[in-house]
Amino acid sequence: MQQNNGVDKRQIILFMLFSLIMMGAMIYFSGKDAEKAAQATEPSQTATVQDQAAKPATFSNLNDSLKSSSIQNVELKNKELTLVVSAVGGQLSSVELNEYKAYNSDTDTNDKKLMLFDKNNATYGFEFKDKTGKTFHTKDLVFVPQQNGNSVTMQARANGALIEFVYTLKDQYTVDFQVKTQGLSQLVSGNSATFTWDQNARQFEKGRSQEQTHTEFGYAFNNYKSYDYDGRTSMDEPDEVLNWISVKQQFFAAVLEAQDGFKNSEGYQDTIEEGEFLKTFNFTGKSELTAGEFNKNFTWYFMPLDLKLLKTYDKNFDELLPLGWSFIGAMNRGFFMPMYNIIAGWGLTAGWVIFLMTIIVKLILSPIMFKQHKLSAMMRVIRPEIDEVNEKFKGADPMKKQQEIMSVYRKAGVNQMAGCLPALVQIPIFYALFRLFPNFIDLRGVSFWFAKDLTAYDDVLKLPFKLPFLGWDHVSIFALACTVVILIYTVMTSGNIQQPQQEGMPNMKVLMYIFPITFFFFLNSASSGLSWYYFVSNAINIFIILAIKYLILDEKKIHAQIQENKTKAPKPEGKFQKRMREMMEQAQEQQRLQQQQQNKKKK
Repeated sequence: MQQNNGVDKRQIILFMLFSLIMMGAMIYFSGKDAEKAAQATEPSQTATVQDQAAKPATFSNLNDSLKSSSIQNVELKNKELTLVVSAVGGQLSSVELNEYKAYNSDTDTNDKKLMLFDKNNATYGFEFKDKTGKTFHTKDLVFVPQQNGNSVTMQARANGALIEFVYTLKDQYTVDFQVKTQGLSQLVSGNSATFTWDQNARQFEKGRSQEQTHTEFGYAFNNYKSYDYDGRTSMDEPDEVLNWISVKQQFFAAVLEAQDGFKNSEGYQDTIEEGEFLKTFNFTGKSELTAGEFNKNFTWYFMPLDLKLLKTYDKNFDELLPLGWSFIGAMNRGFFMPMYNIIAGWGLTAGWVIFLMTIIVKLILSPIMFKQHKLSAMMRVIRPEIDEVNEKFKGADPMKKQQEIMSVYRKAGVNQMAGCLPALVQIPIFYALFRLFPNFIDLRGVSFWFAKDLTAYDDVLKLPFKLPFLGWDHVSIFALACTVVILIYTVMTSGNIQQPQQEGMPNMKVLMYIFPITFFFFLNSASSGLSWYYFVSNAINIFIILAIKYLILDEKKIHAQIQENKTKAPKPEGKFQKRMREMMEQAQEQQRLQQQQQNKKKK
């Protein structure tokens, strides 16, 4: 779909038609009384459908409202929103969020007006079929406005049928939208109207790729109880009745709620690679007529994705925030976000709030982290015994050698799997924060040190060109610093990793060094708040290792304990150890049988 930045062809035709009608009216009534001429040229607001009964039941004469003397736009405004209702199509042609600003690449800051709708980037309306099968769309009509405070009634006529849109700007981010018709039943066929919504989602944030990822359809169904989203090319909901449909972005959303819902909903979205817009969206949904008339209530919401605000509506809008499903989302909503708000209430800046959050998380995890580092120290102590087994069984059956190594661990009282628990615990925390920092509106536009926005990457180190394939034109200092501390941590902990003793097995040490480098490619375009958190977290890990090694654990005592354990009967196998031994024995037996079959074939 091509971007539409101006007046479309149909609107141009309507303006030309309007001009011709006006010229004809001026010539025809040039010799008549001015008052009678005005009555003849202005559309009657009290005309009834019976006055038009003699006209054919088609929409060949689309818009009687074109006879109005001027095309007018109306502005509605409250503290949060500034709206412009256009006479062309009776649509909201401009929607500005007054309390927020969009990113300006020229100044590298958020100082542009934040316009969800503007310059024809969004159009919507209702499509009807007449009795001959032809269609007409309200987007093609010119409406006459009547404003009363923060409410405006837009009226248009088509062959005597009156179509009325009533917009009422409520408190905060809500706009009531009523649609009324009179006389439509004599003209239309079928029992439904088709609502269409086309929008090019404009870029508002610094990180284009990150914002593009979070720009998608969102919708609720099952009486607001169920929520789904669609970031794919197309959406198709032929069976569900959608309570509301939204085009959501990283921090803002336009949502349309339908009183009776939308049926047979279809949508399409496509990525725009460069320029002012991120994606293009097209949505269609059916809404039923009643006795041939269309009288429905809708509500527009143009709002920031602020969790506290979204919950006040009680319409499942909080699901628009991509904080993660199930346990991950609950962790963000119930733990990390309240923790941030409490610490921020102490008057600290956002960067130092994240710093304290990291320390608190480390303190909570300290018991299992201590066990992990103690295990690491114990494995360093028994390293000579492991090397001895590797040398003794060099070139022997790998299964036999692995069994002997496990026997050394068991006699020493070392449980290898104990080191996996901290890693498993930290995976949901990692993913929760991966979801939180880029989507937490409290961090939007907040600077810390050289990062101007903690929800976007820092780009103090700018490149004079874009890297091929990656598309980077910067190097994030926070991402680089995070990569360095992860490498240091890897060097300090990699001494316990065994080298491969069998040809073809991967070298785990090499893989461990590759991981931080790979992590840099992920962080370089990610939220700087996320990079800052991981930097602090891994720096703390380094200090913990040093403290445990030099201040807490005595490796001589550990060595003495291990030697004492060797003299005792080995601890009973745990379920996992038993299962591992059985699997190794089964694999060994299978290998022996395969070898026997190969020997028979050779004979």
